[in-house]
Amino acid sequence: DFDVAYFHSYAHVGIHEEMIKDRARTETYREAIMQHQSLIQGKVVVDVGCGTGILSIFCAQAGAKRVYAVDASDIAVQAKEVVKANGLSEKVIVLHGRVEDVEIDEEVDVIISEWMGYMLLYESMLGSVITARDRWLKPGGLILPSHATLYMAPVSHPDRYSHSIDFWRNVYGIDMSAMMQLAKQCAFEEPSVESISGENVLTWPEVVKHIDCQTIKIQELDSVTARYKFNSMMRAPMHGFAFWFDVEFSGPSTVNQKKRTNPSDALVLSTSPEAPPTHWQQTIVYFYDPIDVEQDQVIEGSVTLSQSKENRRFMNIHLEYSSAGRSFVK
Repeated sequence: DFDVAYFHSYAHVGIHEEMIKDRARTETYREAIMQHQSLIQGKVVVDVGCGTGILSIFCAQAGAKRVYAVDASDIAVQAKEVVKANGLSEKVIVLHGRVEDVEIDEEVDVIISEWMGYMLLYESMLGSVITARDRWLKPGGLILPSHATLYMAPVSHPDRYSHSIDFWRNVYGIDMSAMMQLAKQCAFEEPSVESISGENVLTWPEVVKHIDCQTIKIQELDSVTARYKFNSMMRAPMHGFAFWFDVEFSGPSTVNQKKRTNPSDALVLSTSPEAPPTHWQQTIVYFYDPIDVEQDQVIEGSVTLSQSKENRRFMNIHLEYSSAGRSFVK
């Protein structure tokens, strides 16, 4: 039932419009396809969660012999029409169904997918990419993107806090501070998807999880735990932690050893506060009350991201943090 609702949400055109209009996202994928054209030309590709079919069409334009465009949402009906309108029905085969259920009667050379959710792992679509890999990908085949990294860092965001909370101190001359506790719960109970800038970030980020799409197993996605230790670079109120991710488009190490030994050469799509904005923005876990930190103050603890038992597409976040002798759990 949860999956029915999830796929139904992707039948709405607005969600695809937002993704396609995200130029950083769409143009980086097209650039990655062209950069790896030698590995796509004349080869068989599967596009996991193809949506409107735009990535499948890019692969066909790059010379793919055949592209299986798979989507469980009803948007697959429109994808089929888009493929037809572009004269690619012979090359791009749209399969309406889940990757776990559809049948492809040959091995594939390439898997492409835009599977990343907010905070990288929300929606758990990476599991479908892993399933496609294990079902159809030839050994040493290409997966785009090839790697993903989730980062976190403490942030200070006084404007957001005052906009949502301090506003209640004086409302048209009336003291409504009795509303502040409820306002904090409503504003900061759940993670917030919004854009911040590098100026909001108090420290260098730390890696929460690095993913190699060639080797990761589905079981690894059940729960991810990381310990962290930050040193504040300035004196400021700390309002919470921000999370963002990068994905990297590298060729298989056997084909392109140089690129793997120097990942800085690889094409990267970043959702960092320093990067051009994307529809993923950043994900922020706010505290109910800020913590004042001094320069060089240590902030340490652990974060656990686990798939919800009720709905695997949802994610539970357990955050433990301590600073200056005080410990907290969120």
